Amino acid sequence: MMNNKDYMIERNAEPLGDGDGDVELHSLSRKGAMSHDEHDMQVLGRIQQLNRNFRFISTLGFASKAQKFVSYTVGWIAVLGWQVGLASLAFLAGTMIQGLLVLNSPDYVFEQWHGTLLVIAITAFCIIFNTVLAKRLPLVEGTVLIIHVLGFAGVLIPLWVLAPRNSPSQVFSEFLNLGGWSSNGVSFLVGLLTPVYTLIGADSAVHMSEEIKDASIVLPKAIMWAAAVNGGMGFAMVITFCFTMGSVYDIIESPTGYPFIQAFYNATQSYAGTSIMTALLIVNITSACISTVATVSRQTWAFARDNGLPFSSFIAYVKPGWNIPLNAIVVTFFITSLLSLINIGSSVAFNAIGSLAISALLGTYLISFTCLVIRRFKGPLPYRRWSLGPAGLYINLGAIAFLLVVWVFIFFPVSPDVTHETMNWNSVMFGGTMLFATVYYLARGRKVYTSPVHLIRRDEE
Repeated sequence: MMNNKDYMIERNAEPLGDGDGDVELHSLSRKGAMSHDEHDMQVLGRIQQLNRNFRFISTLGFASKAQKFVSYTVGWIAVLGWQVGLASLAFLAGTMIQGLLVLNSPDYVFEQWHGTLLVIAITAFCIIFNTVLAKRLPLVEGTVLIIHVLGFAGVLIPLWVLAPRNSPSQVFSEFLNLGGWSSNGVSFLVGLLTPVYTLIGADSAVHMSEEIKDASIVLPKAIMWAAAVNGGMGFAMVITFCFTMGSVYDIIESPTGYPFIQAFYNATQSYAGTSIMTALLIVNITSACISTVATVSRQTWAFARDNGLPFSSFIAYVKPGWNIPLNAIVVTFFITSLLSLINIGSSVAFNAIGSLAISALLGTYLISFTCLVIRRFKGPLPYRRWSLGPAGLYINLGAIAFLLVVWVFIFFPVSPDVTHETMNWNSVMFGGTMLFATVYYLARGRKVYTSPVHLIRRDEE
């Protein structure tokens, strides 16, 4: 019999930063949050060092032969989604800076290579907070939360007070199909990319779970509160913007490249006011980049530790005493820098990066939820401290139904008349990446990849 408070697991393991095997894991028999965290990690046969990215896909839903490949597939899609997601965020912040330059300096020439350099500079700035200032990262995150809330008010209030108003009929009953689609319904579904993008990445905190006390309770609560608060704030901002943006045709032709910057200027009639409001958004997006670097480096590091990536031994190595996945962070920086070079050749292709991030991350959610539902029908779920109760199944089914629709339309072009400019290159990038991942799995991955399911140790009597 194994006791939850006092037990020992012995197994042949390969801890990071130490080439020795035969690791002996002992519970410290602590009470409260730490004991739960130790138990969760020891049941998984791992030493709690940084992050362990265990998804339901690793343990639920499929036969043992299929588990390994599906787990590997989800790992690749997750790494893809977070890596390109970081590049997309940095690109947003960089091109918003360019938009402000256009607004304040009409003589400024909007060059694509300027945006590339800004992407690299912003990513390098974020890397500093995840390496040299890593110990200060929790303080930075707390400060960012304050800026996030104050920035919300700093944008919302000026729009309420200064902007002209659209009528309720314009906001709630007027539909604009500017893409040339056959119906407003199809146009709406194709246009879901932007609102979905703003709420994607709810799993970001999960990849930091090993560094959070009492993670099995704290994380689900944090995710639900974040979704509720940000969803509510986002809804308030959308309604406000619809009432105050003026003519859609005018703002989408803005020389800044961002309709909201033009809407800010139309409301305030002030270059300084518009610059401050836009700067608040740039600060928030850059702060999100800092958090995303932390998330994507842990995600990449965890998958490399399972030998799921090329050069896994290098990516997964952590120098003793550093307590951060430095190699994974450096690799992340180089991947983002290389992706930013696409913008020099084609801004259209690089814009597909945002769509690729969504399709990849939604793909991981879709597969995971599907496996979870299959497991629910087969029998009771394994013990967990957080549960949605009987509503869990219906929430999972609703999520799958929504994700299936969104995931399909994310690959659609912006217009039915496809040209080089309107082509959605997401499908090419996603398909190419998965083809490479499959070839790598058949050639090497199936021999060296260790699915997390093989490490699970459940309490037995």
